[in-house]
Amino acid sequence: MTTAERPGPAAQDGRPDPREPVRLLLRQLHSSPSGLSGREAGRRLTVYGPNTLARRGGRRWPRELARQFTHPLALLLALAAALAAVSGAPALAVAIAAVILLNAGLAFGQEQQAERAVEALAAFLPDLATVVRDGARGEVPAAELVPGDVLAVEEGDRVPADARLLEGTVEVDLSALTGESVPVVRAADAAEPGADLVDAPELVFSGTSCTGGRALALVTATGMHTELGRIAALSQRRPPEQSPLERQVERAARLIALVAVGAGLAFLPLGLAAGLSLAAALSFAIGLLVANVPEGLLPTITLALAAGVRELARSGAVVKRLSAVETLGSTTVICTDKTGTLTENRMRVTAAWTPRSGTVAADGPHPPPALGPLAGAAARCTTADPATGRGDPTELALLDLAERLGPPLTAAERDGQRRVLFRFDPRRRLMTTADQWDGTLVLHTKGAPEEVLHRADRLLDGTTERPLAADDRAEVVGAVVEFAARGLRVLAVARTAPPPGRPPPARREDAEEHLCLLGLVALADPPRPEVPAAIRRAHTAGITVHVVTGDNGLTAAAVARQVGIGHRGTRIVTGTELDAMDDARLDALLGRGEEVVFARTSPEAKLRIADALRAEGHTVAMTGDGVNDAPALRSADIGVAMGRSGTDVAREAATMVLTDDDFATIVKAVEAGRRTYDDIRKFIVYIFAHAVPEVVPFLVFALAGGAVPLPLTVMQILAVDLGTDTLPALALGRERAEPGLMERRPRSRGEHIIRPAMLARAWGFLGLISALLVLAGYFLTLTRGGWHPGAPTGPGTPLHLAYQRATTVTWLGIVACQIGAAFAARTDRAPLRAVGVFGNPRLLGGIAFSLVFAAAIVYLPWLHPVFGTAALTPAQLATVAPFPLVVWGADELRRAALRRRAPAPAPVPPTPPASAPAPAADEDHHAVAVLLARHGWPADRLARALGIGEQAAARSVARARRIAAGPGHPRHRH
Repeated sequence: MTTAERPGPAAQDGRPDPREPVRLLLRQLHSSPSGLSGREAGRRLTVYGPNTLARRGGRRWPRELARQFTHPLALLLALAAALAAVSGAPALAVAIAAVILLNAGLAFGQEQQAERAVEALAAFLPDLATVVRDGARGEVPAAELVPGDVLAVEEGDRVPADARLLEGTVEVDLSALTGESVPVVRAADAAEPGADLVDAPELVFSGTSCTGGRALALVTATGMHTELGRIAALSQRRPPEQSPLERQVERAARLIALVAVGAGLAFLPLGLAAGLSLAAALSFAIGLLVANVPEGLLPTITLALAAGVRELARSGAVVKRLSAVETLGSTTVICTDKTGTLTENRMRVTAAWTPRSGTVAADGPHPPPALGPLAGAAARCTTADPATGRGDPTELALLDLAERLGPPLTAAERDGQRRVLFRFDPRRRLMTTADQWDGTLVLHTKGAPEEVLHRADRLLDGTTERPLAADDRAEVVGAVVEFAARGLRVLAVARTAPPPGRPPPARREDAEEHLCLLGLVALADPPRPEVPAAIRRAHTAGITVHVVTGDNGLTAAAVARQVGIGHRGTRIVTGTELDAMDDARLDALLGRGEEVVFARTSPEAKLRIADALRAEGHTVAMTGDGVNDAPALRSADIGVAMGRSGTDVAREAATMVLTDDDFATIVKAVEAGRRTYDDIRKFIVYIFAHAVPEVVPFLVFALAGGAVPLPLTVMQILAVDLGTDTLPALALGRERAEPGLMERRPRSRGEHIIRPAMLARAWGFLGLISALLVLAGYFLTLTRGGWHPGAPTGPGTPLHLAYQRATTVTWLGIVACQIGAAFAARTDRAPLRAVGVFGNPRLLGGIAFSLVFAAAIVYLPWLHPVFGTAALTPAQLATVAPFPLVVWGADELRRAALRRRAPAPAPVPPTPPASAPAPAADEDHHAVAVLLARHGWPADRLARALGIGEQAAARSVARARRIAAGPGHPRHRH
């Protein structure tokens, strides 16, 4: 039984497998090479549905919007609003309600953006398709394609459905689907038993582009049954998860709510037992509740994250979810693509080989003059236009090389001298032009080295042509191997001239005969110049960088070595090897600490890598730009899409979009995320610190059984929490980073944002000092006014003014202690001078506003009845004036003691780059196969040595033998 008749693998979902022999496939789809009838196509459209990507039922937005109002912090804010209304402050209640509405609207809007990924996939389907129906060609809407249709695919077309080639050969750009940066050849008669579906050489897929050739194909799958549809389903399958910050804030909010409600309920009977009236006990309980509710916490976190989003946008990173800023700071692993992220996404000739000069570098501004004939011939065998930047990137690189060597060859001059053009044939892997050059007709050919070498019988040695000997062939093969081992793409360039007076050949077979080899050019997508420094910063910060790409393993490994990935060792794992690994082996591989190059990865493989890393406790940032990256971008903690080269699908699925497609921007974003997380902790310390001086006066009032008048009113607490508190807290959310921020190890994924040490500092140190100071100021002012325990201080009594001034001193003392706590909270361990006393102008402005607001409450008579305050004398003002220095100075001494006892954690030591091992061969890299065949390695040894399949090894050895045999042997077109 021949290969064409051998049954293919069974389909997994009941549909025929497209890799089956054509005759079986046509029979199962009840179709023929002449296509379907229009009536049958209409019937199948009813059965299979339109060739579009379906979306799961939309979210029930009223319920999702309502969920924003049941967030624990939103409930706490609602409780604060209710308490404000009960306390006779309707304006404050309305203000808090407005904050609740604003936060709910922001969160709901951010979540809706993530739901557009599947809709964006539809943009990859063309509007019209050319099909054969009723025996005639015609155009139909792509949405009306059905399985069994015969589809015509030509250069420039976007493939509208998954299909099996019936006749012809095409070159297809699969980058949007697989990440493969180089177009691949698909041919009707190139069936390869056992090949993976996406790698099957006889199949084309929906959403990809035809870059050359023409073919007829049998549609095998449409809509959600295509590979594109499968990716759409993967994108929908995983619902968005809460970020670590969202989970921790929710947990902290529940704790705060429990403490606030529990304190109020617990101390209500205590107040009654101490002899308070029911009204006084209720006032006491309400005061405890309000004092324990950090009304400004949620808006402060939201606005601080929004500020981080704006800062990242200015740096080239657009973050679509506020909480992602914090998640970035906890990143422990970055899984990065290669093309466009680590590299510049443009080809450049970096090296060349000629018979006379051997291998030489060609990436400088002035390549060796000996490359002139090679560069000139390569430039003439192009169709790209460097003036507009249009054309194949490889051809633009060849034109750039010619321009660097001498006078530039314009597209108009090149095309004017051209007599015949044989475009690139993806099957022959060659392109040839006939050009009238200096009065002589010359044929220029470029293409795959093995194809050019197979048709060459001479070479240009300096200025003289001589026969191509066996040793010359071996030298050429060695140069190809050398370039391939460096991950470079290799092209061979040749020329020949027909006899004088003879017209250009009419057939390309005649034009591509008896070639004279000029040399080899090696091209690479050069790394971005800023990436190596960014990789070093990531390593210093304790972040592991894996390369996850659909591209060739050799190329990806070479780029990884150039930018410094692999400082703890590197291993290349192909998609086939990854599929063969069970979860335990994958976990062991990722747990070694090595940086891995995952090549030829599928969408499921990217998902699996992200899930394995997250299961190990890592916070994963995954980059991507193609349709195939969408599921992994959604699965990772931080999905990073390319803004310039990325597809709409990737941008919609990602959490962050890089407007400059630069890996270095990811590292900047990680630094900004770390700083934002530190800043959130700073203002949490600041907010919690004044909870103690707000609660302690109520405890003194209750424990004294009313003998001590209430040192603070509920309205005064609200004036602190929503007046003097907010702007300094927001300013701490924009604090500059402490020294050594990017030299710390990443924090644990499960580390809580509120740590016991923070609470001890806020409540047990800063808060306790503040409480003692404000109570001292209260009793000092009250006793100076003539008060003694039990003396009445209510309205109409002689001591009422003294009592109002004493409560005003208490309130103003809390404000003064806030100022000291704000300066103390600016650093966790470092001294204040490390970030500059005046290094945060926003904080200075916030403090200035707090002082103006405090002055208004103290000295504007019409506000006295609202807040229960009274104007203070200069002596009473002098009582609270030292409070900021006392609070800040005490914490400065505490931090100095900490630094003396326990030095700051040692930075992550950057390991010098190790000599990277030679990269393993990718599935069928022809240059490595040529090397092995040159040394006589059989297919089984090749398979064992490079870890590739025996069939691929046999095919590679056969190709290598054909090259070594020279032009005297029969050509094998396969």
